[in-house]
Amino acid sequence: MATIVNGRNCEGCGLCCMVPAVIELEKPVGRWCPHCSTRKRCDIYADRPQECRDFHCGYLTVAVLGEEWKPSRSKIILTAELDGQRVLALVDPARPDAWRQEPFQGQLRAWAKAAVPHGGQIVVKIGHRAIVVLPDRDVDLGEVGPGDAIITEQRNTPAGPVLNAFKVPLDDPRVPKPA
Repeated sequence: MATIVNGRNCEGCGLCCMVPAVIELEKPVGRWCPHCSTRKRCDIYADRPQECRDFHCGYLTVAVLGEEWKPSRSKIILTAELDGQRVLALVDPARPDAWRQEPFQGQLRAWAKAAVPHGGQIVVKIGHRAIVVLPDRDVDLGEVGPGDAIITEQRNTPAGPVLNAFKVPLDDPRVPKPA
């Protein structure tokens, strides 16, 4: 279980009750949970599903993130998947441009540069739309569904290596298989 950074809490923020899907509640992406009537806290907190109990956004658990990353301010929820190989920036669909504001876009780009040597990815999601942040540009993949995977590939060119991102079916042979 993730350790919460001392002094941080969810007070005044309920974005995780709207932006991601909650499978146990059949709550789709980008819609408010029916148990978050105030839009700031869970009405069934003591009895919330395990999926919700287990979730902690990056703001709560990553000490180097400043207060500007609190989702109620940034309109971005940071989380990770694929054993930390992919950082997700889940954006409030009411503020789809939030990730393009500074310091967020600059930090996402810096993380993208740092992710290249170990094959990591930085992906912005606005609803089901996915945008891969690469060191030199963004690649908008459009809607990415449950049968899709996101891969990045590097090509060597006369001008040097070029990184690109693609949406492919999950059964594509380029999709890494779980260990």
